[in-house]
Amino acid sequence: MHNLDIALLQPNTIWHDPQANQELIADYLHQLQKSVQLIVLPETWATGFTMTPEQVAEAPDGPSVLWMQEQAKAHKAAVCGSLAIADKGQFYNRFFFVHPDGRMDTYDKYHPYTPSGESRVYRAGTDSVTIEYMGWRIRPIICYDLRFPVFCRNNDDYDLLICVANWPEARIQAWDTLLSARAIENMAYTIGVNRVGRDAYRLQYPGHSAIYNEIGDREGFLDEDQTIAHIVIDKSKLETTRKKLPFLQDRDDFTLR
Repeated sequence: MHNLDIALLQPNTIWHDPQANQELIADYLHQLQKSVQLIVLPETWATGFTMTPEQVAEAPDGPSVLWMQEQAKAHKAAVCGSLAIADKGQFYNRFFFVHPDGRMDTYDKYHPYTPSGESRVYRAGTDSVTIEYMGWRIRPIICYDLRFPVFCRNNDDYDLLICVANWPEARIQAWDTLLSARAIENMAYTIGVNRVGRDAYRLQYPGHSAIYNEIGDREGFLDEDQTIAHIVIDKSKLETTRKKLPFLQDRDDFTLR
């Protein structure tokens, strides 16, 4: 399998209302082409980027996770995005990658966003994760992780970087720039999915969900007035570019403690 058919969804997330967000996104999913193989939702898509997870966080097998499994099965496509999760007495900003057969891979946000207080209420993850899906090696990251190139470093072990986010309008230029930079330096397709609208903290979100190819060219984009983007990415093209421009082979060799 060389191609991957992807849909990006950037909803106007409804604050602290998982059921309403499930219904909102389900309506959009009905518009998708039947060929779609991967559906990407934003960070904390069920609640908004909340600093009071004790009010809305769900168990690892809670209603929003079950909903993702149902949608993956119904659409015969993987569904991914992050949720506020309560697990063993701790809160996590946890990314779920739900395969069409219901299997799940998870990743906990490694860099909680300290200016918002996220690091005080959510426990940080301990490592990166690589997901295998339809012949693609996928590295998930969440929002603030995007700012840290060493954490996103491609040691020739992934083909697609997926960043789900609640990235505000005030710093949207950084979002656009960092997505392209991560694609270029890692010779990998890079997807960023953001939300739109305003949250309870009066932060405005302008969308700008996008897909960049391995040389940093933008191949798909959503402005703040759009909700769905659909694009097919080509692994044979990626492999051809990597052979022609073997930048990853010349990467510096170092280890961080």
